[in-house]
Amino acid sequence: MNARPTPSEAQRLDTIEVEKVWGRDLLPHPFVAPKGKRIGEIWFDPVPACDELLVKYLFTSEKLSVQVHPSNENAVVGEDGKEECWLVIDAEPNAKLAIGFKQDYAAEDVAAAAFDGSIEDLLEWHDAREGDVFFLPAGTVHAIGPGLSLVEIQQNSDTTFRLYDYGRPRELHLERAMAVANFGPYSAKNRAKVTQSEQCLIDERHFRLDRVVGTPREGLRAEYSEGALVLPLQGQVSAVGSGATAVSGQCLYAPDIDAVDFGSAEVTLLTWSQ
Repeated sequence: MNARPTPSEAQRLDTIEVEKVWGRDLLPHPFVAPKGKRIGEIWFDPVPACDELLVKYLFTSEKLSVQVHPSNENAVVGEDGKEECWLVIDAEPNAKLAIGFKQDYAAEDVAAAAFDGSIEDLLEWHDAREGDVFFLPAGTVHAIGPGLSLVEIQQNSDTTFRLYDYGRPRELHLERAMAVANFGPYSAKNRAKVTQSEQCLIDERHFRLDRVVGTPREGLRAEYSEGALVLPLQGQVSAVGSGATAVSGQCLYAPDIDAVDFGSAEVTLLTWSQ
């Protein structure tokens, strides 16, 4: 099978809907779940120029499993490292995210709690509100609660080690989880809040994420001179030359930021691998 060529001009990425037991049959605008399906993830098929990065929307009606991901350094053969971040775009009252632990625990205590289900009580459940931003370094034990709509930017990896899954009939991976997990609290430095119209939300070793209103300023455009994934939250962006457009719920790939027309843009997310 031939590899897909890297696009030379901006294009809209294909959208892939993924059913999940914890997903929703009623999705927030502009998304619509097919009749009879519970959609938990909507993600955008990566292009070769940035296939190490994956952009998703997540929609939850139930708790997701308690899980952890390895880093590039401690992943073994057949695994891939995964760091990720979440931007909360909608949250029901009392919606929460479990990230890290209430205090430092011994690995054997966490393993025992994962086995009997009490690990939920050891985790720190953070209030989640629209505009909250959470960066999750590899090794961070976490779970997403119900009632949330998130944008997730992640290393393009499906390596997940489950510690607890509320009795659902899915495999757990305690041995590998214990080998890569951190057993302490989540650092406040990894949490942020949207407070400005143009704001760098994440600037970490594997990816960058910025929020802009209207047209990005020149200084920010320089950060995306080698490519960008452009995710409109409000308004529309279009590709110079190809005519491809993206509105809320879609994602545009651009080989450089100057290939994107922001004339009809309102609120937009920009991201790229580093």
